Amino acid sequence: MLRETPARPLGRWPAWVACASLVAGCDLVVLSPSGDIAAQQGRLIVQSTVLMLLIIVPVIALTLWFAWRYRASNRAARYEPDWDHSIQLELVIWGAPLLIIIALGALTWITTHTLDPYRALRRIDAQRVVPRDVKPLVVQAVALDWKWLFIYPEQGIALVNEVAAPVDRPIQFRITSHSVMNSLFIPALAGQIYAMPGMETKLHAVINKAGAYEGFSANYSGAGFSDMRFTFRGLDAAGFERWVEQARTAGNAELSRAAYLDLRRPSERVAVQRWNGVAPDLWHAILNRCVEPGAKCMHQQMAEDALRQRVAAGAEPPEALFATAICTANDPLGTSWIARPATRD
Repeated sequence: MLRETPARPLGRWPAWVACASLVAGCDLVVLSPSGDIAAQQGRLIVQSTVLMLLIIVPVIALTLWFAWRYRASNRAARYEPDWDHSIQLELVIWGAPLLIIIALGALTWITTHTLDPYRALRRIDAQRVVPRDVKPLVVQAVALDWKWLFIYPEQGIALVNEVAAPVDRPIQFRITSHSVMNSLFIPALAGQIYAMPGMETKLHAVINKAGAYEGFSANYSGAGFSDMRFTFRGLDAAGFERWVEQARTAGNAELSRAAYLDLRRPSERVAVQRWNGVAPDLWHAILNRCVEPGAKCMHQQMAEDALRQRVAAGAEPPEALFATAICTANDPLGTSWIARPATRD
């Protein structure tokens, strides 16, 4: 009579295979980016992790060793119930973590200032500095529901869900949002930067390799958040000029205030759109939340608030009116008044 041989269990092999498959599909662009800022941030992650592992690995290893060494069944282990103190152990237990914290603190302090997103770039990569005569490419980014609008003030074009920059040229992103808080993230270029209504944040970065890279929103902003993605293109100088010319020739008419009001309506999975012109005051109106006809800009409201406060404090009318006189739609910072030479009677 033949006996049925039971099948051997596969044990943990399916779990290992599943984990290996998942890891193989991971995109480690954060640790292998194409931009110098992102590369420095990736090295910071690795260095910080290694420093922390210098404590974590020995602690885990010693925990397992102690559990095995001093198990109840091991009669050969030393038994010292009255032991309670060791200066050598105290020095190791407190000294090693303290040194790691000091190293992490110094590393974090240095890189926080070096990689400050508001700080203009000083280098293209580890071997090249930014030439003094090179100006950054300015890109104004607006987070909409649920798409990204990119305005090129120097080139006079605007695009939805597509942005490009020349390789090895510094980029200055000026970022804001229309409705809710959002976050601009291009992993191959640099870390994420938040976008907030009525505020402008900045990001300085550079792309060092040509290619098409994914960008997306890294902060939940509603129903269409998952599809709030765009393409960032790193191009050579000639390719960037062709890309700009394509936007000018194949794009829609000027992105006026009326066109922007229509664009900012909530929509999902929006295809790339281009405009061959941009209203000259559109960015300022978006930032100050006064795109609608007749809306009062934030800087005007703040100037009026300052006026009321100074009048309430007893300021003379000419002095009080100065707060509103220096802030205009064309000169929100009042630079023309500040730079005006003093005159005498």
